[in-house]
Amino acid sequence: MATTAVVIPIRTFEGAKSRLGAVLDAEERRDLVERLLVRTVAAALATPGVTEVLVVSPDPEVLAVASTAGARPVLQLSRGLNPALQEARTAVRADRILVLPGDLPAVTAGDLAAVLAAGDAAGVPGVVLARDRHGRGTNALLLAPPDVIDPAFGGDSRAAHAWLASSADAAYTEVSGALSLDIDTPDDLLLAEALLIGGPGVR
Repeated sequence: MATTAVVIPIRTFEGAKSRLGAVLDAEERRDLVERLLVRTVAAALATPGVTEVLVVSPDPEVLAVASTAGARPVLQLSRGLNPALQEARTAVRADRILVLPGDLPAVTAGDLAAVLAAGDAAGVPGVVLARDRHGRGTNALLLAPPDVIDPAFGGDSRAAHAWLASSADAAYTEVSGALSLDIDTPDDLLLAEALLIGGPGVR
């Protein structure tokens, strides 16, 4: 079985999720981000085939929470999401990496196992992507081997990752399901609360 490292990038707790400022104050947003991080780490650690979970962040508080939750903290020295992922990739000791944002309220070990199974079916080199609910973003990205393509998170990252996979002659697969829900806006938060009925990791 291929070994898998999960990489979770988190910016900072301070000022996190500012787009939720209309419905949550700064302390509530910080608490939300911490709960989601702990939930995501727990789901990753419970997924068969995952050999390590790394949290990459420039924020010592984030790294302390990650370590307590059972993840390996990686201090980010660069600026930006994609450079952070490239830093974390150099620290990975696995056959493939699964990049996982820390704001997926419905994430479970079963969801992550489905992504890994899709990667097993695709073979190597391969790229598996879980799109966001709007169909433009990337809410999970499995790379086998870890350097098969460079991460291209940002606007329209789904299309960017698909193009990079094609350019690298790598098998490209998309999966759907609960990973499509992330929390960036008040509408996302309401949808998460409706689906999870205020369960762990939401509020």
